[in-house]
Amino acid sequence: MEKIEETLFNLIEKICTTEEIKLSDIPCVDLYVDQVTTFFNDKLQNLKRDDEDKILTKTMINNYAKAKLLLPIKGKKYSKDQIILLSLIYNLKQILSINDIGLILSPIIENFSKDKDASSNLEKLYSTFLELIKPQSNEFSHWLKDKIKLVGEGDFYTKDKNDDYTILILIVLILINSANLHKRMAEKIIDEFFKNKSQK
Repeated sequence: MEKIEETLFNLIEKICTTEEIKLSDIPCVDLYVDQVTTFFNDKLQNLKRDDEDKILTKTMINNYAKAKLLLPIKGKKYSKDQIILLSLIYNLKQILSINDIGLILSPIIENFSKDKDASSNLEKLYSTFLELIKPQSNEFSHWLKDKIKLVGEGDFYTKDKNDDYTILILIVLILINSANLHKRMAEKIIDEFFKNKSQK
């Protein structure tokens, strides 16, 4: 169990030290689509599961545009606002459907047609999001380490190789249960506040 615990703790450290795209990372000049995909794939390369994975592709961007998750593109270039939206979409799409993402982002996109401060408000929302998630990595690290220790103390552990797999399966199940609870709560908020608003 000690070897598994050490490996898992190292994996937690790796996950928790990965950073999001900061506002200061985003270029002030508008970017062509190739530059946007390169920017995302460079900045978020630590989030790739496999080396050949792509964080963002032209096809993905086109699909987001068709689903009206992005502001209209002007002159084939993407603005800072659109890059912020793409970063939010990247985070949301890990769990939510495109339809749910559309419901969440539609009030932001609608504001751009009627509020002169929409761009500033989007930047504030994004920077607040980045600030709020900072302590989450720490909380996650402590929570999961406690669960790993708890599972390792279980009566079934006899240093048999099969018990190692049992421990790993239990940890995966605990993680998935936590992810499911978070997902269900997010969906309840969307259904209660965003879906009803779009149907009015």
